[in-house]
Amino acid sequence: MADDSDAEKTEPASAKRLEQAREEGDVPRSREVATFTVLMAAGAGLWTTGGAMVRDLSAAMVSGLALDREQIFNSDVLIHRVGSDVGRVLLACLPLGVAIMAVALASPLLVGGWLFTGKAVLPNFTKLNPLNGLGNMVSSNALVELVKAIAKTLVVGLVAWLVVMHQKEAVLALAVEPLKLGSVHLMDMLGSSFLFIVGALGFIAAVDGPYQMWHYANKLKMTRQELIQEHKESNGNPQIKAKIRQLQREMARRRMMADVPTADVIVTNPTHYAVALKYADGMRGAPRVVAKGTDEVAAKIRELGKENKVAILEAPALARALHKHTDIGDEIPEALYAAVAEVLAYVFQLRSYNKGGGKYPDRPTKVDVPPELDPLNPASQQPKPAPNDGATP
Repeated sequence: MADDSDAEKTEPASAKRLEQAREEGDVPRSREVATFTVLMAAGAGLWTTGGAMVRDLSAAMVSGLALDREQIFNSDVLIHRVGSDVGRVLLACLPLGVAIMAVALASPLLVGGWLFTGKAVLPNFTKLNPLNGLGNMVSSNALVELVKAIAKTLVVGLVAWLVVMHQKEAVLALAVEPLKLGSVHLMDMLGSSFLFIVGALGFIAAVDGPYQMWHYANKLKMTRQELIQEHKESNGNPQIKAKIRQLQREMARRRMMADVPTADVIVTNPTHYAVALKYADGMRGAPRVVAKGTDEVAAKIRELGKENKVAILEAPALARALHKHTDIGDEIPEALYAAVAEVLAYVFQLRSYNKGGGKYPDRPTKVDVPPELDPLNPASQQPKPAPNDGATP
């Protein structure tokens, strides 16, 4: 068998292969998408809450620098004041921090989804192999990362230059504005500039996300032989399953043959079919089929019947009907009660003759079987007429 190679991996990964990769912590990830979403969240939060945050931080700074004599020489009061100012700073930054954290936690849902596994953090010493490292440096994935880095530099640099040139006059005007108003305008300009520059990364993220999904699917592709082997491991080897079914059939046949000596009569075709029936006195229900078969199995049933002195009667239509419409262990159909009763009556009369003599019973020469139950009768092939609902045709 030829060795498997990447060129031979043409089959999509199976559900089991994907699940195994996920359990090992291997899922598609796009750093560009995660970076873009987090930075956009930070920029949007800075733009929407920047003014309020600057005012709160300015108030905290003014409060922190306004100290009286008592606070300077009383360490307890000073510590309390510092703690209060730190709390005000954290409270001012809380909305922006919560927004960034929420987006950072939700961003994996865009590519790969959440994954909680401990296998990804286990030490893997094969990654320390320098040959593998050199191979990764010249791989196609390294080339893609290089192209992405160059594209990010060019795109972000171009957009940043355009934004700076567009706001050049506004930046120079900040020098003549009051401190508080200028601070608010500065935060607005920083936020809008940040959004425009980071928005340029959206183009890179829009390309990298689908690429990472394609690369992941291509990496997990399987060969035809791997799919066959996985199917065998999941559902069992077809050859072994066929052997098991054969053994089961042989065991069922042996059990069936063991019941042939207990039968009252064997109805034959005379060569193609054989059905063994049993009906004990006082037994509830109708006679039951204890064995049946065709061709070689039928010959074996007849042979066992002769060895154990079981009555054998040729009734082709009845043998065919019993074989067609009953299984081993089933009672005979109600429509065959009369035909089987005629056969059993002959068998019981024959037993009485063998025990006490008397008149030899007449062997049934023609056992009437309903035509629709005989597989060889054309009437059994005709469709049943639709029930008459009383309507006039």
